Amino acid sequence: MSRHAPPPPDVAPDYTGVTLAAAIMAAAGWIGLWQLVTTSLPTAFPRWLFFVFLYLAVTGTVLPFVRFLNVRFTSPDGIPPGSGVILRQSIWVGLFVAACAWLQIPRVLNPVIAFFLALSLVVVEIFLRVRELDQPDD
Repeated sequence: MSRHAPPPPDVAPDYTGVTLAAAIMAAAGWIGLWQLVTTSLPTAFPRWLFFVFLYLAVTGTVLPFVRFLNVRFTSPDGIPPGSGVILRQSIWVGLFVAACAWLQIPRVLNPVIAFFLALSLVVVEIFLRVRELDQPDD
């Protein structure tokens, strides 16, 4: 008799660890951002910490939404993407937000630059997904 309960049918066992990691990343990022913004001056080292915490906070926060979108828009006969793909797509969103925050420091961020930055990340992800789906399973 097994001591472990089976996972709920609506949650793939693959996603449980990623969801837990997302919660830890989001909590560490948002708590770190709050602590940093309320207690330090914007000198060089706290500025770098700001970007690290922002990256962690955004990546961890959007991961459940990215997972939902991937599961929702996968065809019924298709295989949902693995946890590595969902994590990578969340990392792209975190990278986009951190890059936009970085570009806002010298006041060079505008909607056109943000659009082309997002477009370039989407194109890279599309190429990676096409490459992954075309690889034969060994």
